[in-house]
Amino acid sequence: QVQLVESGGGLVQAGGSLRLSCAASGRTFSRYVMGWFRQAPGKEREFVAAISWSGGSILYADSVKGRFTISGDNVKNTVYLQMNSLKPEETAVYSCAAGGRLVLTTAPSTYDYWGQGTQVTVSS
Repeated sequence: QVQLVESGGGLVQAGGSLRLSCAASGRTFSRYVMGWFRQAPGKEREFVAAISWSGGSILYADSVKGRFTISGDNVKNTVYLQMNSLKPEETAVYSCAAGGRLVLTTAPSTYDYWGQGTQVTVSS
């Protein structure tokens, strides 16, 4: 069974940066599309970014383009999300996910495996 474990969340002031990591089992990064999602209290889960190592493709939500960077390490089976210029409204639980098909998608329902999430709090 594929397992995903996020880390790197925490408290940061507006305008600050954080780097999230998602360690995956079973050579997940090289075989699946890996995505990052976030969910704030009272709001639905939303897509942030996705990467396909096999396809060499990256996709970002419009709201984070130019500020966030997704990357991966095939050997370590780890995907990263570098977040810069963070805004208070981006406070949320950030989760990584693995999709069973090597296609970049934005809908949470298209991903098969999920981590427990890591809390990111951006203070104003």
